[in-house]
Amino acid sequence: MRKTEWLLAGVVALAGLMETQSMGQSPGITLFQGNGNLAWTNAAITNAIYRVEWAPSPTGTWQQSFQNIHTIDALSNKAFTVSVPMFYRVVMMTNQPPLGMVWIDGGDVVLGDTLGVGQAIEQPVHTNYVSGFWMSEMPVTKMLWDQVYIWSLTNGFNYDNIGSGKGTNHPVQNVNWYDCVKWCNARSLKEGLNPCYYTSSTKSTVWRSGDIDLTSNCVNWTVSGYRLPTEAEWEKAARGGRQGHNFPWGGDTISHTLANYDADTNAYPYDLGPQGYDPIYNDGVTAYTSPVGSFPPNGFGLHDMSGNVFVWCWDWWGPYSSNYDVDPRGPATGSGRIARGGCWKYNPGFCRCAYRGDAPHTPPYYINNTVGLLCARAQ
Repeated sequence: MRKTEWLLAGVVALAGLMETQSMGQSPGITLFQGNGNLAWTNAAITNAIYRVEWAPSPTGTWQQSFQNIHTIDALSNKAFTVSVPMFYRVVMMTNQPPLGMVWIDGGDVVLGDTLGVGQAIEQPVHTNYVSGFWMSEMPVTKMLWDQVYIWSLTNGFNYDNIGSGKGTNHPVQNVNWYDCVKWCNARSLKEGLNPCYYTSSTKSTVWRSGDIDLTSNCVNWTVSGYRLPTEAEWEKAARGGRQGHNFPWGGDTISHTLANYDADTNAYPYDLGPQGYDPIYNDGVTAYTSPVGSFPPNGFGLHDMSGNVFVWCWDWWGPYSSNYDVDPRGPATGSGRIARGGCWKYNPGFCRCAYRGDAPHTPPYYINNTVGLLCARAQ
């Protein structure tokens, strides 16, 4: 039997001290009960959204997400104690959270195959710091792709591929890396955001047409627009706040109740199947994608981080380094871009959080009905 003990001593008395100024307003904490109910007062402001922040002391450092609270993985039957921070404040956010996106708080993440069940290219296991970013809750659907695609054709954009999908609520497929990067720019402009990708390091011309092998200097990493996640961002998001597990749900086994993939219970001891393609997304002739969000989310609230379709990442493929790095963006050049996450057509080995593909299989012009798109944004 599990037991959770919340150490809240002193919280009620201290919480009221943490009133903060934001845009001329002063939210005031009026009540914080031991059951976790927090109440505050604020002025009536159109479209204002507030968030609760926490810190270990009155001077900070203030955190915007509760993912940084120490967590214990409750996958075993044992008693445990959780200590929560003692200081809280309420801050008015200047912008509403992007629709359909989840905030991934900055911090260290352990990357690579910690269980030793993968390939050599998933080694060495190493730790990187990844700054906070927004990640789409699920892959881009064919419906959303078409909406942006049609708009962009009359606004100077062109693509190699039109994209396809099993249905409007299924992930877009058959789009290459060039298509996806330009589409991100188009989506940014369509929504009135600053685009991320430019044709050169001068960042004077937004990339709208042609196939260009961009370098990191061609990207404005700090603006509000949509972009592909870096490989490190993808893996941090996929792990859902948990470390050292095979899959995004915090476990080391996979089954058709958790992801859409081609099960092979004979070759993979961590595959619970049942054997073969997902029986739900299979018409008896061929298997196919599932509607996005058909399976449970991971700890960050993200769906389809394993199975359904691979998603393109920013990075050129290259060997891992054991060095500690901050916001890594991969090699300057290469022959293949990274695609992560596994898909409906491939075995469970591809669905592991640590699996990172192989360069010859994913040049940026590569298209397949197993590869789609997931968007990220800076703060």
